[in-house]
Amino acid sequence: MSAAPSRAVEDPGWWTDGLAVVIGASGGLGTGLSDALAALAPQGRDQVLCLGRRSDPALDLLDEVSIAQAAQWVRGQSEATGRSVRLVIDATGWLHGQGWSPEKTWRQLDAAHMAHAFAVNAIGPALLMKHFLPLLPRQGRAAFATLSAKVGSIGDNQLGGWYSYRAAKAALNQLVRTSAIELARTHPQAVCVALHPGTVDTGLSAPFARSGLTVRAPAQAAALLLAVLASLDARRTGTLIDPLGQTLPW
Repeated sequence: MSAAPSRAVEDPGWWTDGLAVVIGASGGLGTGLSDALAALAPQGRDQVLCLGRRSDPALDLLDEVSIAQAAQWVRGQSEATGRSVRLVIDATGWLHGQGWSPEKTWRQLDAAHMAHAFAVNAIGPALLMKHFLPLLPRQGRAAFATLSAKVGSIGDNQLGGWYSYRAAKAALNQLVRTSAIELARTHPQAVCVALHPGTVDTGLSAPFARSGLTVRAPAQAAALLLAVLASLDARRTGTLIDPLGQTLPW
């Protein structure tokens, strides 16, 4: 596996006076993001709130009640510490498992597979936006970022296949774009973006890594994504961005 060199986060200061929230923090990339954020924050892990199915409170993308309760808990932490929620990163995603793998042909399409892909990769993140975007401060820089994928780009699709995953991530991109427009009306300096993390050495991508493909360790991928987030301003809201900060086509 080859790997591109990582780059440092040049200006993390815009969020380090507040709280960062990582959803899906127990996954490979989620752990990398949580660790990197804690290393940057003046108060370390006290400023990084980690949520997932095994956290306390637990957050399950398939259960909106748990999402709402987790968001309320984060609000309480913000009020107790006097720190605004400046950064929310959704590091969740689902590609294969439970007997399903990415489809190579339309003959493999399965309604249950598609429904699960949309539930985790599109509907769940949409509900995160519903409950977590209101936590961002109305003044000053803030960001909500969710992990999308380059294969969700309709304009970039040259190979076909992976029907459910592609379609769910394309739906997520539209949800991000639409939410960004609404967010800008009340939060002029905030951004809502979809991030393509590249291929990360985790259980999600391991079965599909191939020779010649750039595969990054979670810590390295996290550093790239945080560098991208640190560089963003409101002009980039509602876009799909790759690990090097380039805007990808829808």
